[in-house]
Amino acid sequence: MSVIQSFSRKVSLDQNPKGFAVIELFTSEGCSSCPAADEAVIDIANEYKKNVFIIGFHVDYWNYLGWKDAFSNASYTERQRHYAGILGLNSIYTPQIIVNGSIEFVGSNKSRLHDAINQELKKAVPSTIGISAKKNDNHTVNIAYTMKPNTNNVLNIILVQLRTQSDVKRGENSGRQLRHINIARDFKTISAGNDHGNISLSIPDGLTAKDCRVIAFMQDKQSWKITEVADAAIE
Repeated sequence: MSVIQSFSRKVSLDQNPKGFAVIELFTSEGCSSCPAADEAVIDIANEYKKNVFIIGFHVDYWNYLGWKDAFSNASYTERQRHYAGILGLNSIYTPQIIVNGSIEFVGSNKSRLHDAINQELKKAVPSTIGISAKKNDNHTVNIAYTMKPNTNNVLNIILVQLRTQSDVKRGENSGRQLRHINIARDFKTISAGNDHGNISLSIPDGLTAKDCRVIAFMQDKQSWKITEVADAAIE
């Protein structure tokens, strides 16, 4: 079967589209307000077993407070800044949650998170994304993807670390043990103009394929609204 045939089959199988919620949590181990948000999304993951996709983006702008977040990345800070511009915010902050690229609020507000998820799950959204992920010998993951081409969109593909905990030695959370899930460890954005392709993501040192998962979601170039999502275990 050709790649294009496989793609067409993937689309035709989507007979019962369901709503979804992509939850982007902007957080930092150097922020004393963030642990409550990290715990909130852990509870949400235990409560919602399907169609809810959590991604923890650790920002770097609190690293100066005495503790450098090992998961922080300047590109995640820039992603949050871009959202602030699109959503008309005067500043960025942590913890912040953005649901499906369009609904934002304080990340520790669990009732607001419940409301946003339930609202998005009610929407019937067909998905045309298909992904598979296979580990290579050089500690990278090859992701093959198929989708319905749309030049107005981009496809974001993220390698997430499923779970970890950190013993914070300094800074605002000194002495605390913090829990995290679905931490973004590698992230690539590609054009959605082609119906298939391949990219590679890196598994960080100290992790194995079973410690990670791949999430892919389609996002409008202008509004940044998320329109489709899929995920895959790494083979």
